[in-house]
Amino acid sequence: MIESRNEGLNMERLELIAPCHFGLEAVLKREILELGYEIIRVEDGRILFEGDAEAVCRANIYLRTAERILIKAGEFHAETFEELFQGTKSVAWEEYLPLDGAFPVKGYSINSQLHAVPACQSIIKKAVVERLKAHYGMDQFPETGTKYQIRFSVFKDQVSIGLDASGEGLYKRCLLYTSPSPRDRSLSR
Repeated sequence: MIESRNEGLNMERLELIAPCHFGLEAVLKREILELGYEIIRVEDGRILFEGDAEAVCRANIYLRTAERILIKAGEFHAETFEELFQGTKSVAWEEYLPLDGAFPVKGYSINSQLHAVPACQSIIKKAVVERLKAHYGMDQFPETGTKYQIRFSVFKDQVSIGLDASGEGLYKRCLLYTSPSPRDRSLSR
């Protein structure tokens, strides 16, 4: 979950990303509208919508077809690793990440020039560190505090990057509602 320890992040107006399985965009759009949030854009496999800190919580609880909820940090076009680095570095990471925050990077690439995901992860991590070094005036970061999972997607050379506000994937919630195993039922008698 995202904690706001930074005064620069406007928790009143956030651009949120709800990724979903391809083909479920219409269903997810309806769910978001039923929660009362404004749709910004519908794309293949995800929906961008506007909300506040409460919207992050409500979306995590009530959206059934979203894979997770991301707080969008930036979006840019990148065909080279240099463009990926510069685009990531231009994001105001100091508004999202505290000095001691841990920030691992995960993501994927589909139909893009930048198809080497491990290389993209390294470039993004390096760009975030460079941005934070310039802001905090430090050379190293302990990353001993709260985990802030950075997630990125590169789809047709369009990079979208944000912070995961869900933790485990939302599709794993159904495990909470399954019936007990035969062993558990026999123990409860």
